Amino acid sequence: MDDNEWWGLVERAREVAGDRADDRDAPDDPLPGALTDVLAALEPERIAAFAVTAVQVTDSAYRWPLWNAAHLIEGGCGDDGFMDFRDGLALLGRETFTRAVADPDSLAALPVVVRMGRGERGWIGYESLSAPVTEAYRRVRGETDSLAAAVEAALRERIRPAAPEGESWDAEDDEANRRHLPRLAALFPD
Repeated sequence: MDDNEWWGLVERAREVAGDRADDRDAPDDPLPGALTDVLAALEPERIAAFAVTAVQVTDSAYRWPLWNAAHLIEGGCGDDGFMDFRDGLALLGRETFTRAVADPDSLAALPVVVRMGRGERGWIGYESLSAPVTEAYRRVRGETDSLAAAVEAALRERIRPAAPEGESWDAEDDEANRRHLPRLAALFPD
């Protein structure tokens, strides 16, 4: 599955979710269900291809500057948290995702991040893009073992990043954060 098709499917789900597509914190978050429905309309092989492309997309965001931005926004961010952050960032759509990977400080303009900076509810992260993929596949095939095998086989042929790319700095260093992520540091001063 190419990137354009992948992002098109995400955008279709975002359209169904409407004005609630940008915040994963709500208990009745409509986006995961919308994505499941969009994917369940595909052939099983396309659902598996979506899962493989999802890994490629989120791997492209495996960057220190973005991880440090996630650390500021979420008040800390370990390995699992950064995986969730990247999955949720992908659900924000291609434009937001691409801009954030190139300039993590751009996240300061997102309404959900502004709310979080004020101490209000909100969350960018999403526990796993594999959840809607697995549910869609289960609806179509009645099982998920063949999905796991197909994704594993496809990923075996790919080179995945061993470590984050980009410039790293101590995410606890306020001065470094102000220098590298000035708008986010202003929103999250502590």
